[in-house]
Amino acid sequence: MTTTAQAGASAPAAGPDRIPKPSQGWYRVPGTDIKLRRVTTILSQGFPKPQLVFWAANLTAADAFANLPRLVAASLRPADKEETYDWLRKGHIRKKDERGEIGGAVHDVIEAKVLGTPIPESFLSDEEIAPFVDNFLRFVADWEIEFEASEMVVGNFTDGWAGKLDYLFRSRLIAELLDVPPQTLFIGDTKTGGELDEKGVYPEAGAQMSAYRRAEVCWLRDGTQLPMPKVHDVGIVLHLRPEGYRPMPLKCGDDVYGVFRHVQAVAEFQRVLSKSVVGEALTLPTRIEERAA
Repeated sequence: MTTTAQAGASAPAAGPDRIPKPSQGWYRVPGTDIKLRRVTTILSQGFPKPQLVFWAANLTAADAFANLPRLVAASLRPADKEETYDWLRKGHIRKKDERGEIGGAVHDVIEAKVLGTPIPESFLSDEEIAPFVDNFLRFVADWEIEFEASEMVVGNFTDGWAGKLDYLFRSRLIAELLDVPPQTLFIGDTKTGGELDEKGVYPEAGAQMSAYRRAEVCWLRDGTQLPMPKVHDVGIVLHLRPEGYRPMPLKCGDDVYGVFRHVQAVAEFQRVLSKSVVGEALTLPTRIEERAA
């Protein structure tokens, strides 16, 4: 195993270029030959997500009923049929892209709050994004959130992974509810999917935060590599929607990290060993007497 000291030995001396960057499912540590598997890639390849199957099916059905005249017309014109079929089956991709834009905007707002810089005017004037921003700012004010970091790359050289956590923060009110000291440091994440009175936060988020909690090192914005600070074993997912918000506590302690490590093993199986598990179909050997004949 590569130790933290070994990993940093030949890295660039300073500057943002020292921060590992994601590339094709890995984080590459600058100045070294070390690659750390991306946490979100591990989870996507090793964590079961049956809810996504039903979500995609429901979305396709909704799109179909909302566009019945278009679908019927396309079914009668071979030239349009393939294009419309392709549009219909990719509805979940379009929805993910929309959520990605909103999620990216929310992260930019959080980053502005952490850095003390103005929130981009384009977010405040966007009819779709503005409600998310308003509710996020309300969460910060209501719960007396004090941010310590955002969009920070963290890694574990021993277990071979890295990722970018949403934010670290303190909240006197949340600490009081969880019966921990007021200055307790929490891992935070933001989810913008689902509906506010329904599911939108899943256990996978706890597994993701459990990995970040067990990081050995973190990288500051100036590229400095430091030991990961100690954070509480309950993280907070902010379920953020246009109609409101919900702070959701998720367990992310050592027991959940143990599950993450199992998921990591499954993901590694999918990446490597699974490709050689199934062999070629067997054929009956040629009989000796047939060869003689």
